[in-house]
Amino acid sequence: MKRIALIPAYKPDEKMIQTAKELYFEGFEVIIVNDGSTKDYDNVFESATEYAHVICHNENRGKGEALKTGLKYIREHFAVPYIVVNADADGQHRTQDIKRIANTAENNRSKLILGSRKMEGKVPLRSRLGNNLTRLVYRFATQAAVYDTQTGLRAYSDKLTDKLLSIEGSRYEYEMNMLMELARDGYEIFEVWIDTVYIDNNSASHFNPVKDSAKIYFEILKFCGSSILSFGVDYGLFCLLSALTGSLVLSNVLARLVSGTVNFTLNKKVVFQSNANAAFAALKYIALAVFILICNTLVLKGLIGFGIAAYTAKIITEIVLFIFNYLIQHSFIFKKEVKAT
Repeated sequence: MKRIALIPAYKPDEKMIQTAKELYFEGFEVIIVNDGSTKDYDNVFESATEYAHVICHNENRGKGEALKTGLKYIREHFAVPYIVVNADADGQHRTQDIKRIANTAENNRSKLILGSRKMEGKVPLRSRLGNNLTRLVYRFATQAAVYDTQTGLRAYSDKLTDKLLSIEGSRYEYEMNMLMELARDGYEIFEVWIDTVYIDNNSASHFNPVKDSAKIYFEILKFCGSSILSFGVDYGLFCLLSALTGSLVLSNVLARLVSGTVNFTLNKKVVFQSNANAAFAALKYIALAVFILICNTLVLKGLIGFGIAAYTAKIITEIVLFIFNYLIQHSFIFKKEVKAT
């Protein structure tokens, strides 16, 4: 089976040439995407052409766009079946590890294979903290366990090419979007342990921990935004209707009906961007909403029975039911339909 190494590169040094050379002699077809590097780096890319095909962007468009450019080239110029390995240009991915995840991808052609670092030894603080935080948030958002969410070493077969090209993202957020989309759509993600290598304290990395992390976490935190907005509608209506009617139960039911409609619309169209049948999803959502409404009302009345003020009890109730509500919506109601590959 053909093996292809795809290397996005922005202002690389000689380590990229060494990586391309080693992979070339291991039998890989090497594709390098020059992502708008300045002319000062032309000699580096020219030297790499001995071992690789180099594609150039006229301006810097970001790692995500570089990977997509490479994938489009591969899809147009290579016959299936093939394996693609995304590797970084800074020399942090060892040839033996690239070969190992390529081997794994050959035997798991419908899965995304990650070369995951154990974060042992002298790991830069920003890398250790960033990976730990992202791992926890990713696990909550997808219920999928991935240890190294930030690894750039990834392998997959031609079966995933079209799917990966459809994922949004131009820069570093593309790699997190890839994990989010594949997990949400039911694709399996498999990890292979690799060496943890940081050269010069990872100074060659163009990853901006503030700017790029904000883009990455936005893709995760939008899952919570819909619930917060819906809660605001629910709580505001509950308070207003309670003052107008004096009925706790009626106010809670009407507030839940309105906020539930808002929540369903936002979750389907904005948060989960689900392609599931709208009518079927609505029926499942209504069933969940009825169940949550019963639990919500019972918990609310129970807390008030313990002497907790109604408005405070309402907040506690929503927090208790939030996680359960999210998990059911994510995993059952708005789960995307996976197209056969």
